[in-house]
Amino acid sequence: MKKISFLFSTLALALFLNACRTKQRSKDSDVSTKSPYLGQKPPGLLPEVFAPGMVSTKGWEVSGVFTPDLKEFYFIREAATDKENFKQEFVLFQRKNNEWHESVISGRVGQPFISPDGTIMHLGKRYKERTETGEWSEIKKLSPSFQEIQIMRLTVSSKGTYVFDEAGMPDGDGIIRYSRLVDGKREEPKAFGKEINTGKFNAHPFIAPDESYILWDGRRASGYGNSDIYISFKQQDGSWGAAINLGDKINTSAWEAGARVTPDGKYLFFNRNMGSDNYENVDIFWVDAKVIENLRPKQ
Repeated sequence: MKKISFLFSTLALALFLNACRTKQRSKDSDVSTKSPYLGQKPPGLLPEVFAPGMVSTKGWEVSGVFTPDLKEFYFIREAATDKENFKQEFVLFQRKNNEWHESVISGRVGQPFISPDGTIMHLGKRYKERTETGEWSEIKKLSPSFQEIQIMRLTVSSKGTYVFDEAGMPDGDGIIRYSRLVDGKREEPKAFGKEINTGKFNAHPFIAPDESYILWDGRRASGYGNSDIYISFKQQDGSWGAAINLGDKINTSAWEAGARVTPDGKYLFFNRNMGSDNYENVDIFWVDAKVIENLRPKQ
């Protein structure tokens, strides 16, 4: 009787474990088919490479952004035409009939950022507008006030506030600026204060849709090595709080940059140099956006 009882117990355990595995496989399959993030299983509080082999490879990929409906994902990659020549491509993954389709739109035309309402694709000091057919318009230019500034990345809040960087200018490398809409008119660009514009190579800003915080990257003596990602939260009086380093789970001795948050507010994306000082292998990472809330000062 004891032997029979043992066999039944063993069989029951095997059936239970098999049911658990089947349930997990079903769960993983559900993530793959229904996840709006290119079918990827979302990360936790530790950064993970985004879409390995699909987006992130042993090459150079940066500036990944989703449209608000999460049906389009844009990024820039460097592709080899032969062993010695490389070119940068503007790539789109588009979701149709529950499947993701890849296409190369053009060569690089600027670092993409989609406005919170999904109607404008910003490309530095240029932009495209979403047409009635759902396509993007031809490239247009911002007003002359922005044309003399060498903008790498421009982001915008739901209120229409621009936040952007400047690179390559002899007297302004590392300056992050903003421009608000005041009574429907675009104000002249202004530089942020020392809370943000301290250190070197401040670049690639992201302003939250509700303007409650700004993310950017730069080099400071207190950092972890190369460029680190920082955040500043807006204070109750409207000023910007001191820069907060995102910490050693996000920042390393390597180059981390280009932070941005998905339109649904759930995930933080950023770039990390995985290779040599020549940045031959840069990947796109993502992590749960709770890492931001964990740094937000308690009111």
